Amino acid sequence: MNPRTWTLKQQLERGIAGAALVLVLVWPAAGLNAYWAHQILIETFFFGIAAASLIFLSAYGGMVSLAQTALFGFAGVILGNLATKGGPGGTSKGLHLGWDPTVALVVAIVGTTVLGLIGGAVASRSAGIYFLMITLTYSVIANITLGSVTKISGFSGIGGINNYTPGWIGNILDHPNRLYYIALGVAIAVYALIRYVVRTPFGVTLQGVRDEPVRMASLGYNVPLHRTLAFGFCAFIASLAGVLYVWWSGQIAPGNVGLPETINLLVMAVIGGLVRIEGAWLGAFAFTVINNYITPSTHIPGLGFGGTLFGGSFNTIIGIIFLAIVVVSPDGLLGIWARVVDRRQVTRAGNVGSIETPEPAQ
Repeated sequence: MNPRTWTLKQQLERGIAGAALVLVLVWPAAGLNAYWAHQILIETFFFGIAAASLIFLSAYGGMVSLAQTALFGFAGVILGNLATKGGPGGTSKGLHLGWDPTVALVVAIVGTTVLGLIGGAVASRSAGIYFLMITLTYSVIANITLGSVTKISGFSGIGGINNYTPGWIGNILDHPNRLYYIALGVAIAVYALIRYVVRTPFGVTLQGVRDEPVRMASLGYNVPLHRTLAFGFCAFIASLAGVLYVWWSGQIAPGNVGLPETINLLVMAVIGGLVRIEGAWLGAFAFTVINNYITPSTHIPGLGFGGTLFGGSFNTIIGIIFLAIVVVSPDGLLGIWARVVDRRQVTRAGNVGSIETPEPAQ
């Protein structure tokens, strides 16, 4: 891509993205705020990956999925059951099979992808609200199954997973910057992979299925198959986020795949913007910052009515932001950004066009 052909909007976006990338690359090495590095930014990386799987399905497949959190959780549960080792006095649930962490990692990713393909095959012939409700059912099933089957999880979940990382990663508890850079690298790789996939014949066909499924079927394309493969691809992406999450938090429980967490992931995607992949990390960052800094004791002017229900509640603040964005900009924060930049370009073009050209000398 020739930078000389970039529009003003592309120049601004790529300049900001480049500056942000440099900042997050040097953040831990420069000794900047450790809480932001190991809490805010790393959460942004892996929740952004999960949100990217949701946005890919929505933006390029026309499918809004509420199953991504369940797939995220299944990857963590599989990894926890396979990699951890049981011992006397332990309270953590799980099978504790003690497999090699690398093998457990591969099985967790492959197993979650297979589950995604199966779930995609079931839901692929539905669309709109019906697809949404089927995928919501997947999340409910995941939550109830993990809570009820105590051998694999139980409501107390599986703990100590971050003690069993592959040898090529090393000890992330003593060296948290390793996990930071792994999460950052995976986030960059996922973004590049999605941008590549949408330009492949499969990606272009998927966009055609999104816009005109009946016409694409009449042209000989297998619409359910393309939707199934897209769902499986996004299950693979969600599994990466799930693995990073359990390595970061050290545990996974049914609450991590419950309805509140499912809604939270959807909120991240909507805040950032459901039409562009970049919105996944922008929405995850905004959500994480609000989640970490808004507490019940936080005083927000105008929200004091109703006592603790409205005072500084995180759910209240994020709900108001969500509602405002849906009303003002259905395309999220990136939609607001696009309109602001486009308006400035139109204004500049208008000003240039209004300048009177001097008459040529006679």
